Amino acid sequence: MSLPIPAHAALVHDWLTGMRGGEKCLEVLCELLPDAPIHTLVAFPERVSEVIRRHEIRTSFLQKFPNVEQRYRHYLPFFPRAIESFDMQEFDLVVSSSHAVAKGIRPAPHALHISYVHTPMRYVWDMFDQYFSRSTVGGLQLAVVRLVAARLRKWDVRTVPRVHHFIANSAYVAERIRRIYGREAAVIHPPVDTGRFRMSTQDDGSYLVLSALVPYKRVDLAITAANRLSLPLRIIGDGPERARLEALAGPTVSFAGWVDDPEIEQAYASCRALLFPGEEDFGIVPVEAMASGKPVIAFGRGGATETVIEGLSGTLFPDQTAESLAEAIERFERMSFAAAAIRAHAEGFDRTIYAQRMGEFIVEKWEKRGQR
Repeated sequence: MSLPIPAHAALVHDWLTGMRGGEKCLEVLCELLPDAPIHTLVAFPERVSEVIRRHEIRTSFLQKFPNVEQRYRHYLPFFPRAIESFDMQEFDLVVSSSHAVAKGIRPAPHALHISYVHTPMRYVWDMFDQYFSRSTVGGLQLAVVRLVAARLRKWDVRTVPRVHHFIANSAYVAERIRRIYGREAAVIHPPVDTGRFRMSTQDDGSYLVLSALVPYKRVDLAITAANRLSLPLRIIGDGPERARLEALAGPTVSFAGWVDDPEIEQAYASCRALLFPGEEDFGIVPVEAMASGKPVIAFGRGGATETVIEGLSGTLFPDQTAESLAEAIERFERMSFAAAAIRAHAEGFDRTIYAQRMGEFIVEKWEKRGQR
């Protein structure tokens, strides 16, 4: 479904190193703008989908840096210079997909730049202390990182005028854009392939966590609550926190590591509910669980407040503590949910809706710019 606009268009994405939520958004943009080359800091095409690989991929000078495949995040101080190094003079329309520096691309003076923002850079704004501490990077390195973060914040704000229209992936992120950038943003929720999941009305009594095992995901809260209530809890995912979390886990908690898609789909279908204790910008995992007809018990901040409807698709807990989560689980056990209603709610976040809304937004802004 390509867009009916006579524009020489370009796509911009931070990096192409795997298929996560941001890359699912990029896939749809690739279909809307099938001839647009993708500009990105670094790319490893074998790690992304065929839809993305069909496009010409243009990388920055970072692609030639030593050990970039494993250490690209370590080159953070070079990110602004790298994204600004692209020559965009040939393009009339630039659509960026940004959670780091993609929104800082330099469009041509005549070009229209629309930026879909997954979040302003978490690790230099609201979540710096969760990404960097003396225990993770050491005292001397932390001082250097603080200086780099301060420079990145100044650059991030300075590049805001390069964007003509912001789109946020949630109202939560739109508020952050307003607070940090001083700009309004439309809200278009990211795509979820709801058709991939089958609705299930059965469960095996176990609760599910599907998450990277990193500190800000707060998987420790789910484990502590499960220990307290003697609940069967299955954790799918891996990461640097795994050893600490395994030491915390009681006998009813099991760790599966990362598993393939069919096993993930089966885990959603067989669980009693998904536990989602972190604060996310949007959160695709809860919607995937809902597409399987399963309710979600989530921390009541961030994007989950836009997808988890109290009493319809799950329940929210107010404090990010194990006690608050345990109370929510006990409350959940006294509630009833209809799998068909949960599934219908999830379909409101389907990939087709994202494609339609993004296409309409881009066409509208292009036509208005032409009229001016």
